[in-house]
Amino acid sequence: MTAVHLVRHAKAKNRLKWEDSDHLRPLANRGRREAAAIAVRLADEPVSRLVSSPYVRCVQTLEPLSDTLGLAIESSDLLAEGADGDDALAFLVSLAAAGTVACTHGDVLYDVVWLVAQSGVPLDGPLVVPVASTWVLAVEDERVVSARFIEQPPR
Repeated sequence: MTAVHLVRHAKAKNRLKWEDSDHLRPLANRGRREAAAIAVRLADEPVSRLVSSPYVRCVQTLEPLSDTLGLAIESSDLLAEGADGDDALAFLVSLAAAGTVACTHGDVLYDVVWLVAQSGVPLDGPLVVPVASTWVLAVEDERVVSARFIEQPPR
């Protein structure tokens, strides 16, 4: 059995106050602290790939873990805001054998977890989750067999 750690990006600057393109919206100070805490939590996991939505806030969420593990962050539009949940789930399952941490947005994470639940996998957490929280999707024989929720780090 292998796993994908699916992280909802850390706290970003306010969407309504951000005047530039949304894909450039960075993490807030709280989000940087959350990203550092995510790196501490995942530093000892068997991870060999980091994959992120191309949005700045997602990439920044994985940067501390990238620095800790010495791994480059790969980018995929399949994890971008508004991406198709079915495509994202298939992509995540394909990454599981590598021991992957993936960072995405709330809408994509919701769709993926909903699809996992619809396939009959019991969830131990909510569908709607806060920023900087993680779903650990255990994969066996190219399908998700369990889903474990990890709360966001303390602020």
